[in-house]
Amino acid sequence: MSDQKTSSNIFRFPGTSITVNRMGYGAMQLAGRDGKKLVWGPPRNVDEAVALLREVVESGVNHIDTADIYGPHITNQIIRRALAPYPEDLVIVTKVGARRGEDGSWIPDASREGLASSVHDNLKNLGRDVLDVVNLRVMFSPHHPVEGSIEAQVTVMAELQQKGLIRHIGLSNVTPSQVEEARRIVPIVCVQNQYNLAQRSDDDLIDVLNHDGIAYVPFFPLGGFSPLQSEALSNTASRLNATPMQVALAWLLHRSPNILVIPGTSSREHFRENLKAATLQIPAEALADLDAMADQKTAVSSGSHQ
Repeated sequence: MSDQKTSSNIFRFPGTSITVNRMGYGAMQLAGRDGKKLVWGPPRNVDEAVALLREVVESGVNHIDTADIYGPHITNQIIRRALAPYPEDLVIVTKVGARRGEDGSWIPDASREGLASSVHDNLKNLGRDVLDVVNLRVMFSPHHPVEGSIEAQVTVMAELQQKGLIRHIGLSNVTPSQVEEARRIVPIVCVQNQYNLAQRSDDDLIDVLNHDGIAYVPFFPLGGFSPLQSEALSNTASRLNATPMQVALAWLLHRSPNILVIPGTSSREHFRENLKAATLQIPAEALADLDAMADQKTAVSSGSHQ
């Protein structure tokens, strides 16, 4: 039975007292770029990143998604500079399961030592004694979920939780069977996968998680669209006097009450645009058009890391 609150804009993580607004913020884009190295080094204007984060919290957003591999370390350090001491209701969700190569690559590392090191890096750079929620990013493939046992990794996460370093555990880039396997080991409060209007392979998983009150956090709300789907979305957005991103986010919030969105941006202007999606009303006819979009020709996922 769902633990979610009655308000359509608020979600309570299962088995916890943690409540968040369903419109969150993804901090990945706060890091900079160094040539071909994406999400690497500091942004061009650190003060602007700090101002953006403060506006995020002042606007009522209390769910920030991050990872110490963003930068690496940089994004978490900016979050700490901007927001510490942290508001009591702020929930910072981070992730482990990978490390960065000197060439900017994303290297899978779910070893016992790698997971423990990542947790401690997050604690250090965020300035926390305990992490609110940590997602285990499964990296059998960096671009999409691939079957395989995750028992060993989840067991390590459970041990880190027992040590008091992690309050709650989530999963990322996982299959339904991996979610089931993890839930037999430790309570799972959220699942983070790619899902959007065009990419709906997790439809059944979302419904199962909703039944059990577990959050589903989709990333890349505009990732993997075909030209035909992009045109259809743009046309619908134009009719609603909204941006394609606003419509894509509003559709996700309408799709299921356990969906939490974490759109990322390094621009305060874009953040304000994204925030409006939380109150965007989509008429039934437009919803039908959007729901039909998945039946149109799809494109291959962008393959970017989140």
